[in-house]
Amino acid sequence: MWRGRRSRAFVPTLLAERDLTLGAETVARAARAQAAVEHGAESMPEDFAALARLLLRAEGVASSFIEGVTAPVVDIVLAEARERTGPSAAAWIAANLAAVTEALEEAQAGQLTVESLCRWHRTLMTGSPTPSRHVGVVRDEQGWIGGTSPLGAHLVTPPPEHVPDLLDDLVGYVNRTNIDPVTQAAVAHAQFELIHPFADGNGRVGRVLIAWILVRRLSLVTPPPVSTRIAADVSGYSYGLVLFRLGEHERWVQWFADAVSGAGRAQQELVVAVEELRRSWEERLAAPREGARRLRSNAAAWRVLELLPRHLVLAGPVVAVEVCERCAARPRCRGSSRRAWDRSDRRAGPAAPALHESGAAGARWVQSTSGTTRLSTRHLRDLLNGQPGIGSLSRT
Repeated sequence: MWRGRRSRAFVPTLLAERDLTLGAETVARAARAQAAVEHGAESMPEDFAALARLLLRAEGVASSFIEGVTAPVVDIVLAEARERTGPSAAAWIAANLAAVTEALEEAQAGQLTVESLCRWHRTLMTGSPTPSRHVGVVRDEQGWIGGTSPLGAHLVTPPPEHVPDLLDDLVGYVNRTNIDPVTQAAVAHAQFELIHPFADGNGRVGRVLIAWILVRRLSLVTPPPVSTRIAADVSGYSYGLVLFRLGEHERWVQWFADAVSGAGRAQQELVVAVEELRRSWEERLAAPREGARRLRSNAAAWRVLELLPRHLVLAGPVVAVEVCERCAARPRCRGSSRRAWDRSDRRAGPAAPALHESGAAGARWVQSTSGTTRLSTRHLRDLLNGQPGIGSLSRT
């Protein structure tokens, strides 16, 4: 009943009681998807921790995009660094990234619980307009999807008294190890969306669950950016969830497996694109420049270049520690490198962001941002443009 009028809610069959048998073609697609993810993970160099973070950022940004929440990448980075506070779309997306990170950090720690889902939701909804009484707790009110009430909704979700049993069943399914990971992620995500256990943020928490399952079952460091593939075909995603609700789970698993395959390939393409970008920078640094001497082989500029793929935001203190380490070890140079970078930070002031397209998954690689994060923008700009000024780094 809704305000004196009847509405029909949908209560999904418990997964423990549902026939989820798959045909040979679906099993093959799921296997190909798993192989693509594993190959993507193997292609990631061990020292590319920042690329792993970039993939997480792509996942979080795309997951928010699916829900209509968008913000410039630079604003998101600043929100993550808490350089900008207060409610905003960027802060909300940063909270999405924090929820993904939190979930992945505990993926190998133990089995999934209902409290795990509530904890992710609590982190996800940081800075959101959702009333605090609905944050981090399973809903105790009737929910629906689409429309302004259950009477005109696209889907009326299970009444609150059914939610605890449905969640216990879902958690039991997720913690099984005798199901292939891709199929498990597909089914668990679809069932979670049907349960719709929270007042808001169900889509994003459900996609965090995908990442958690893939990382846990495949022993990944970082998940493939599946949300970027979903964002590229939202209508297919929505239709697939409807098919699952109507009992056609196999067609949904096929669509989902193809999305995971694409995400695995995107991860491999990202590594290749960054390597090509780095090679192009090396060629620009090595090329003759009018009015300037050729860079020495031991110039600090080369060491700065090595840092770029590993640091999404390259700040003066990072360069002082990692690049000037050898120089600082010499008595006549000790401390001078750090002072030079500190001075350049103060001179830089506010500067336009320098963004570089990664060429994969719609993600952007943020190399520098405004002066508020104490970036040595002058040196970075010189490096990226191949200007003579970057050579001064080797003379500090």
